Amino acid sequence: MQNLVEDFLQYLRHERGQAEHTQKTYAGLLGRFTAWAASKKITDWHQVEFSHLIAFLEYERSRELLQPAPGSVSHLSSASVYLQIAALRAFYNYAETEKLLPANPAEHLSLPKRWKRLPKSLTNTEIKTLLAPESDRTPVTLCDQAVLELAYASGLRLSELCGLRVEQLQLEAGFITVIGKGNKERVVPVGSKAIAALNQHLTSGRPRLVTPRSPANVFLNRRGGKFAPVTLWRRIKNRAERSGIARNITPHMLRHSFATHLLEHGADLRVIQELLGHASINTTEIYTHVASNRLREVHRRFHPRP
Repeated sequence: MQNLVEDFLQYLRHERGQAEHTQKTYAGLLGRFTAWAASKKITDWHQVEFSHLIAFLEYERSRELLQPAPGSVSHLSSASVYLQIAALRAFYNYAETEKLLPANPAEHLSLPKRWKRLPKSLTNTEIKTLLAPESDRTPVTLCDQAVLELAYASGLRLSELCGLRVEQLQLEAGFITVIGKGNKERVVPVGSKAIAALNQHLTSGRPRLVTPRSPANVFLNRRGGKFAPVTLWRRIKNRAERSGIARNITPHMLRHSFATHLLEHGADLRVIQELLGHASINTTEIYTHVASNRLREVHRRFHPRP
């Protein structure tokens, strides 16, 4: 069964151009199903029926998490079950299209309704606090400063920050070229403060991190290598703690702040979509809910008859 899963992952990688994170997610989700199927003596995809898929999803829904977060539910969330169903449907659509399987038992699986969680962003005061340069100017702090300034100035994803290479920078012209999800390229402007922080990093910080084996990535870790996303996230969280910000900083929070603050100051939603690299405007529209809360507060405070 795993061989067919590998064929599907190769298809995602080479023909669909899916991001590495997406490929790993599908691999993990389908791996859970094949492991469950093996425990039920199912050794071939031709043996799988709709009833098996339902039984597997019921098993997943009821299984307890190994390490639930404090204060959270101990069972799988609706969002996790949604991903399991999406993975099975995507796999079966591929197998049916390629005529690798005679039937598609997953076509009758319905996706549960997903609640849209509003993105959390930092306030203007928190942004100023977070972006205030540290007095200790070392290669590491200069790198951190450039990462934070660029993340907020241009709304890059964590993976895009990790993968950004020196040749993608056009700082004299005031923009960078970003390779986003699905290897889609977009051009993003960079603000003057982010350009200054990047130039400081490139001239005074990065050269002291470079080793003979260093890649051409803009941001390098302490050993001169490319950042893993989890390592860069930890660096951002540590910087936030040193700045005195008590809130839990998530990897996307600076990106959310970038989009929310643009919208609050009158930017067009289509422009924000282009800057964020969203394939669909529906993904970007979630920021209108965040901005509307702010607009209601402004109306309440300043309108003569609120």
